[in-house]
This record gives sequence, structure tokens and C-alpha cells, in this order.
Amino acid sequence: MSTRDQRICLWLTVVFGVLLAIAFSLFPGFFPPMSPTMSAQEVADFYRANVGRIRTSMIALNILGITLIPFFMLIVGLMKRMANSSAAFAYSYFSAAVSGATLFALANLAWLIAAFRPDRDPQLIQLLNDFAWFAFVTPVGMIMAQNLCLALGIYLDDRTKPVFPRWIGHFNIVTALLMAPSAFAMMFKTGPLAWDGFLAFWLRFGTFALYLLVMLVVAWLAVDQQIREEERLTSS
Repeated sequence: MSTRDQRICLWLTVVFGVLLAIAFSLFPGFFPPMSPTMSAQEVADFYRANVGRIRTSMIALNILGITLIPFFMLIVGLMKRMANSSAAFAYSYFSAAVSGATLFALANLAWLIAAFRPDRDPQLIQLLNDFAWFAFVTPVGMIMAQNLCLALGIYLDDRTKPVFPRWIGHFNIVTALLMAPSAFAMMFKTGPLAWDGFLAFWLRFGTFALYLLVMLVVAWLAVDQQIREEERLTSS
């Protein structure tokens, strides 16, 4: 991947990251998140009262949900520059990222279907809402796989000046561990492990937002380093 392409991916990440944050803020069920203790009638009433905002936010998320893939592809490109046989780690990282985008699309679709006929049986609206939240919150295996593959690639990078600093490997492992508790959200309706709880929702998505920010910065620095290395080779 050329440094020009990498620069484009970085700027696209900034632009689409801002647009995604706006789209998430439009959904009235995120801040604060809807409670799993809501009755079927309460869930149906919520959809009927907010159908316009739900549809608008979910259409926006449907369009923007895949826009972080260029950033993850950039990480893959940087991983392939590491001085080890890390191609397997790089491709595994990208496959895990695509899996996460697919699961997000399923959650997005379930929210849209629930809002498509807000006058349907409240039990069916509640079922679609439950499916959406579980698809959104509980799948963490692919994110943990991403982080662990990147951490292994960093630890095995034998370059004199590694692509990523070693502490980014530690950061990825900690990120994976912090996201793990949300896998248990399907077992609880209240408390920190419920889908609206501190561990399952706030810690998970706060950690993911921090992860994107930190990786954006270090990826930018890695691309700058690559540009300087290529300039030195050209001038020598």
C-alpha cells in the first residue's frame, strides 16, 4: 500500500469517525441505553414515540457502518511491513474486522425492522429489540481476535525500528480483556453485565472508542516513519 493511499485512509477515518459519532448520538436508545428490564409494551411505546429518530439514525448507521474498514485495512498493511512472518496475523486481523462489521449490520437491520412497523405486536418488537442489542453488545470474540493478532505481530516484529512500539501490543491485550465481560450480557437483565450496564456497555464502547483513537494516532506516526524511511532510501 502506497503512503498516499495510507494517508487517504487516515483522513477518511477522521471524517467517517465524526459522522459515525453523530449517527450514534441520533439514536434515542443509546445515551442512556435502553434497559433490558423494559416490558414489551414499554419497548413498543418507545419505538412508536421515537420512530422518526430511530429510522434516521439507523439509516445513517447502515450507510456509515462499514466506513472504518479502510482504517483496519491500513492496519493490515502496516502489519505486513513487520519483520516477521506476520501475514497470517494481518489477514486474521482483517477477517475479524469484517466479521464485526457484519454483526453490526445485523443489529442495525433488527432495529430498522422493529421501527418499520411500530404498530405490530409489542412482543415481536421486543424480540427484535432484544436481538439488536445482543448482536450489538455481546459479540466480542472477533474484536479480541483482532487485538491479540495485532499484539502477537508487534511482539514478533524484529525490525530495528518496529512498525508499532511494543506498548501498543500491551494496549491491545488490555483492550481485549476489557471488552470480554460484555459477552455475558445475555445472562443478565440488571447490573454491570446487563446490556445497559457499566461493564457490558459503557466500558466496552468507551474502550473501543479509545482503541480507535490511540490506533489512529500510532498508525499516523507509523506512516510518517515509513515516509521518512523511503525518503532516506531515495536520497542515498
